[in-house]
Amino acid sequence: MRLSGTLLESISKLGFWFKIAAGYSFPAMLDSPSDLILSVDRKPLAYCCMLRILNEASTKILGQKTFLRWVLTSTNTHTGMRQRREGVYLRLFFVCIMIAPILVCGCSRGHQARALSREANDFFDQGDYEASLNKYEQIIEKNPAVADRVLFEMGIIYAHPRNEQKDYQKSLDCFHKIVKDYPDSEYRPDSQMMIFQIHNVINKNKIISAQQTQIGASRRELKSKDNEIIALQENIETLEQNIETLEKKIFLLRTEPADKVLIEKNERRLTLLLKGEVIKSYKIALGGDPIGPKQRQGDNKTPEGTYTIDSRNSNSGYHLSLHISYPNEIDKKRAKELGVSPGGDIMIHGIKNGLAWVGASHAEVDWTKGCIAVTDEEMEELYRLVPNGTIVEIRP
Repeated sequence: MRLSGTLLESISKLGFWFKIAAGYSFPAMLDSPSDLILSVDRKPLAYCCMLRILNEASTKILGQKTFLRWVLTSTNTHTGMRQRREGVYLRLFFVCIMIAPILVCGCSRGHQARALSREANDFFDQGDYEASLNKYEQIIEKNPAVADRVLFEMGIIYAHPRNEQKDYQKSLDCFHKIVKDYPDSEYRPDSQMMIFQIHNVINKNKIISAQQTQIGASRRELKSKDNEIIALQENIETLEQNIETLEKKIFLLRTEPADKVLIEKNERRLTLLLKGEVIKSYKIALGGDPIGPKQRQGDNKTPEGTYTIDSRNSNSGYHLSLHISYPNEIDKKRAKELGVSPGGDIMIHGIKNGLAWVGASHAEVDWTKGCIAVTDEEMEELYRLVPNGTIVEIRP
């Protein structure tokens, strides 16, 4: 027979009186020496305690004072005070023996419930939430009187932040059951609050999930745009390469020569012009001491002024070369005033034979003795498009 929570509570209270009553009748059952401090005649005290037990048991267990009336009525059948007392004691003794298993059963059930509760708490502290929930379910089966408290704790565990297998719906089911089935429970107000809070969490999670979905879609769209941009950039680079290739082909087909060569020392740039329009520009390297005009032989400076291409050399030590008509009259006059030789052999040429592999990186330093240097490939273009007699203007 399963006992209700109220009955178990009543039985637990009766255990105290049963212990005292037994102690008064049988002193060896008492726990401590202080329990032996009794009156000379223990039987009346035991009688009172047993009556208390019978009163509680008959009211709580049987719903009526059947035992008590039976005991009191039975005393009238005995003759003499001593006989009545002995008869009452005997009947009380047998009644207590009948109640004892019930008391032991109640205490046993309470002890089991407390043990399961401790195990459930231990599993919770260890983070084993599933095992903790299983223990709480066993508590409900063994002790339904505390179901409201157990349901409340189970609801907390189902919704616990550290529970990786949290289930808000099961948590809500626990709290709703408390509100519905236990209207007088002290956990009912807290359950109502938890229902409200969990609904808020669920709504917030939905909003966060929707925002995360939107962010993910935006990121995918952005990544798609990035891929489109990369593809467009690659297409642009391909088009630029194609345009450059076409320009080279067109330039190679060009037969009309340039009518002027403009050299800008500060910009390290050589430009071919035809009737004032740019045909093509080249990056150049100058003499080792490029600042200022050339004044004397061996100063490693590149001249400044207006000159012409007066000769060419297809067997140059620098692939090909175009000779510039330095020194002009101004250069000669300056050198004469200084009493030095103005020097000569200023040319536009390629890279030194055997070092063509250096390519365009040669222009990263000024390495000539005063000449203007380009790559071998560029020199071939200049050699073809700049005839003798072409004006060469060299600016600072």
